[in-house]
Amino acid sequence: MTSGNSQGLRIGFVGLGRMGRPMSARLAAAGYHVAGYDVSGEARRQASVLGVVEAATLGDVARGCDVLVLMLPGSEAVEGVLAEPTLLHSLSRGALVVDMSSSQPLRTREVAASLASRGFRMLDAPVSGGVSGAQAGTLTIMVGGDPADLAAVRPCLEVLGRVVHTGAIGSGHAVKALNNLLSATHLWVTSEAMVAGQRFGIDPKVMLEVFNTSSGRSGSTDNKWPNFILTGTFDSGFGLSLMIKDIKIAVELAQQVGAPSLLGPEVLDLWARAAGDLPSGADHTEVAKWLLAEGATYAS
Repeated sequence: MTSGNSQGLRIGFVGLGRMGRPMSARLAAAGYHVAGYDVSGEARRQASVLGVVEAATLGDVARGCDVLVLMLPGSEAVEGVLAEPTLLHSLSRGALVVDMSSSQPLRTREVAASLASRGFRMLDAPVSGGVSGAQAGTLTIMVGGDPADLAAVRPCLEVLGRVVHTGAIGSGHAVKALNNLLSATHLWVTSEAMVAGQRFGIDPKVMLEVFNTSSGRSGSTDNKWPNFILTGTFDSGFGLSLMIKDIKIAVELAQQVGAPSLLGPEVLDLWARAAGDLPSGADHTEVAKWLLAEGATYAS
C-alpha cells in the first residue's frame, strides 16, 4: 500500500448509487484519485461529473488501486463482485478491501478469510447517517478489522464521517445491523404512539415537543417524524426493503450467537406486514403512513 501522504492512495469505488455517489465524490474532492464503477452506466456518468474517474469494468476499477471500497446492497452483491476473476487479478497484492455495505457479519468473516488466502486484506465499514450524511461527510462509520489496516485508511474514511473501531472483522456489520434493529423498533413504537395521540386529539407537533424533552426521545422523534413524516415527504433516502434486510441480519445474529431474541423477531414480522402493503420502492419512514392509514391493522 502506498505510504507517505495518504492522498496518494488510489481508491477504487464499486457501487455509485444514492450513498456511493456522494461518498466517492467527497473522496475525489478531498484530493484522492477515485475510480468508480457501477452496473448502471448512468450512475457512472453522474459520478464522473462529480470528479470520479469512470471505470468501464470491475477489472478497470480495481487496476492499480490501493484501496477497493464496496458500497453495495449486501453480502450477495459483495461476494458476486469479489468472485469476478478480472477484479482480483487486477488488484495489487496486499490491497485493502473495505466493505461499506450492510453485509452479514459471519459471511463477512468468511469473505475476509478467503481474501487473506489470496494476499488481500479487508475491513468491514458500514455506515449510518443516510444520504444527507453521505453528502455532508457526517456519517458514522463502524469499522471492524485490524487496527493497522484501519490506521492506513483512517484519513480517507474521516473525509466521509466519524470513524469508530468496533473490533475484529465482521463487528462493524454486526453493530450496523443491531443499530438498525433499534432504529426500526424506535420508529415503529413512536409511530404507534403518535397515531394514538392524534386520534385522541393531540397536536402531533405538541407530542414531539414533549417527547424530545422527555424520556421517550429517539432518532425517530427528533428526526424522522418531524422531517420526513409530518412533512409528508417520506424521503429519508433509506429504503423499507433495506431496513427489513438489516433487521433480519440482527435477528439472525442474535440466534447465531445464542443471545435472547424475543422482541426482534416480532419487529421483523411487523415490518414485513407493512412491506406487504406498501410499494416495493417505499422509503422506510412509510411504515408510519401505513399505521396512519384508516383501518390499518397488524392483529394476527
